[in-house]
Amino acid sequence: MLVINDKNKKILNNIQVDFPIGARPYKILAEKLGLHEDELIKRINEMKEDMLIRRIGGNFSPDKLGYHSTLCAARVPEDKIGLFTKTVNGFSGVTHNYKRDHEFNIWFTFIAPSVEIIKNSLKQIQNITGVNTILNLPATKVFKISANFKL
Repeated sequence: MLVINDKNKKILNNIQVDFPIGARPYKILAEKLGLHEDELIKRINEMKEDMLIRRIGGNFSPDKLGYHSTLCAARVPEDKIGLFTKTVNGFSGVTHNYKRDHEFNIWFTFIAPSVEIIKNSLKQIQNITGVNTILNLPATKVFKISANFKL
């Protein structure tokens, strides 16, 4: 398992809020952090392998692009949590998921171009995992907050 040292903390803090836009964003970021581009890419890949980073990509407001978003809550038996979260994470519209100490123990968000895609994807997740209780709680009003984790 990768150690989260000061360099990795600095990388994580920067890519969350100030990822550069350019032909070579990793080179720009590496220069800002005082690293070589190859070292930065290697460190990011290691953090991805260790699941400290799941995804690097842009954030957008789904409704302004004609997309739909929903919050989902699932009642997942303990012995199916691994399969369920791996399956959920395999869908490109899932931005994140997390475990809660509740009857509905796995929660995740899903964004897609249509409500039908979301419904069909949730049905696929049910078919693959055998988890039949997934609540679909579509957003009726979007409140965008920043979810940055300062390390």
